[in-house]
Amino acid sequence: MNRIGIIVVGALLALIILASTLFVVDQRQYAVVYGLGEIKEVVSEPGLKFKLPAPLQNVVVLDRRTQTLDSPESKPIFTAEKKSLVIDWLLKWRITDPRLFIRALGTDMRDAENRLSPIVQAALNEEVTRRTVGAVLSTEREKVMQGVISRLADDAKSFGIEIVDVRIKRVDFSVSITDAVYRRMQSERQRVANELRSQGAAEGEKIRADADRQREIIVAEAYRDAQKLKGDGDAKASALYADAFGRDPQFAQFYRSLEAYRSTFRSKSDVMVLDSSSDFFKAMRGSGGAK
Repeated sequence: MNRIGIIVVGALLALIILASTLFVVDQRQYAVVYGLGEIKEVVSEPGLKFKLPAPLQNVVVLDRRTQTLDSPESKPIFTAEKKSLVIDWLLKWRITDPRLFIRALGTDMRDAENRLSPIVQAALNEEVTRRTVGAVLSTEREKVMQGVISRLADDAKSFGIEIVDVRIKRVDFSVSITDAVYRRMQSERQRVANELRSQGAAEGEKIRADADRQREIIVAEAYRDAQKLKGDGDAKASALYADAFGRDPQFAQFYRSLEAYRSTFRSKSDVMVLDSSSDFFKAMRGSGGAK
């Protein structure tokens, strides 16, 4: 029984030792084999690999894929015109020499990015300070990025990495300049709005004046037509009166004298009496005509 237990324990120890000598390398990784604090081997081919058991040899894995580094903070950069710009950038890089990378930057990718960020920012500052705002924004934007890549080439080689690409994501003025530009745009829009309002007011006055003129013309023409119609009516009325009075001159003379008397009275009761008398005479005249 003791013999069987010793055999089992020995087999387990052998498996543990054998397992510690095996490691798998992924195609997306570099495997760096350390031996007593020194780099013994860099394995880049994927597959199952062998090493000495720990602690004689250890394995550190590095990502060989393209890494992305965003600008950690946006610091203002002065152009050749002494204008302050805030630029957000993006860096694409990957490890090409794991030995140099570990010696220069260590095995932690975050430490490597912390070292790369100020170097990229300094290279970008050197390129932007040589150019104007218009060049950075449009005409020479590609040249700025290529200049940053060329400036980073020597540092990248010493770090064991390759700079794949540098891109400018956003270019903007600093807060103070942005506020000044916004106020200038606001005042310009206010000026345009006031100009449009004044033009609208002038156009409104012109329209109102034209409407008043047309109203006066319409009223004058209507008054003219009304007076013409009134004159025609008075003429026809006078002709009718003349024709009616011409048929009975004595009654016409009596009616004129009665109208003269009516015009001399102011009292309502007198006028009513005269109206009654007039109605009476008209009735008499009508009866006489019937006879």
